[in-house]
Amino acid sequence: MSGSTERPARGPSVDGFDDGLWVTDPEQYWASIDHAVTGAGLDAPVLALDRAALEHNAADLLRRSAGVPIRIASKSLRVRSVITDLAGRRGFHGVLAYDLAEAHWLATTSDIDDILIGYPSVRREALAAFVDDEVATSRVSLLVDSVEQLDLIDAVAPPTSRRPVRVTIDLDASYRLLGGRVHIGVRRSPVHSRRDVLELARTIVARNGFDLVGVMSYEAQVAGVADAVPGKAVVNRAIGIMQRRSMAELRRRRGKIIGELRQIADLEFVNGGGTGSLEETARDRSVTDIAAGSGLFGGHLFDGYARFRPAPALSFGLDVVRRPAHGIVTCAGGGWIASGPPAPDRLPKPVWPSGLEFVGTEAAGEVQTPLRGKAAPGIAIGDRVWFRHTKSGEVCERARHVAIIDRDDAGLAVVSEVVPTYRGEGKCFL
Repeated sequence: MSGSTERPARGPSVDGFDDGLWVTDPEQYWASIDHAVTGAGLDAPVLALDRAALEHNAADLLRRSAGVPIRIASKSLRVRSVITDLAGRRGFHGVLAYDLAEAHWLATTSDIDDILIGYPSVRREALAAFVDDEVATSRVSLLVDSVEQLDLIDAVAPPTSRRPVRVTIDLDASYRLLGGRVHIGVRRSPVHSRRDVLELARTIVARNGFDLVGVMSYEAQVAGVADAVPGKAVVNRAIGIMQRRSMAELRRRRGKIIGELRQIADLEFVNGGGTGSLEETARDRSVTDIAAGSGLFGGHLFDGYARFRPAPALSFGLDVVRRPAHGIVTCAGGGWIASGPPAPDRLPKPVWPSGLEFVGTEAAGEVQTPLRGKAAPGIAIGDRVWFRHTKSGEVCERARHVAIIDRDDAGLAVVSEVVPTYRGEGKCFL
């Protein structure tokens, strides 16, 4: 197969943004990416990041956040050069890291001066290295939801032997009904009520060696749940009702809690939201920054959201290595499954050549992935099939490098540079 070299087209404006070739001519779009990567001599499995699509997504996130700064969720990107670039742009502020060692690395290697860790950290070796680093402790805020987590930090390094540690309270943003018997959302923090938060806050403020600097709350039942899945009209309506009621409850609860917390501590930030909830979270006046990451790379999970549709900025290509039967081709690798409940929507999605689908008895495999469909007879050994990932983080844990796709003066797709992922820099955090 050979990619076309025609000049990319621009499509009609949607919500103030021009759609790219990924909408106006997806066949041409994917063929151009394949042509660029093949021309650069890059072996599969290969990741490709289209800079134009990334810029489209970044601009759309800023539009949706309505002036509230976006904190970059690093777990969904895992490419340090991309994170560093975005963190320095207007409208973006700080990073939401997923691991303490990662946050320490970003703070000292990439000079990012505002990093919130989105999950509690109890790794003693990482904690010891962190509290001993003056730069890291001034730039990184740990997340806590219990006194036991404070005790563990003190056990690693007593307050008399270290600088104060910046901490943030994880306020549970789940939607609870019937006195808490019905829980809608993820199972994160036990700190849900006004009483829970204020009690923990007073403990932190009264305790030596800790500075309470912020609050985080992640409304996963809105940010992480699709509400426009094809063929599920009734479910979509029910989800929409739940999400509206959940956000109304959370805005009331979070607003009151933050107002009282500000009487106890001088909060520097209140973080909330995610890619899927930017518009709704931005309406909460108590929130000072909103986390987003997956929307930048544009996984196919977001195809099922009513409020927005990101461009497919990141994709990956696999080599076809055999033809086990008529109408079936087999790719090397492919089992890059996203986190969450095991289901078809966690699988990568074959997008080019169009008309391919997984074999039901095997799906995406650890070392091989068979595909069937109308395009299969025209695919030769050594050709490449392109996939979209479900979320984002799973792909960059599987590859060492990402090929950055730009357009030359003639409008042709080219690989302008190849940058390392976290894994390519020798990092493996979680």
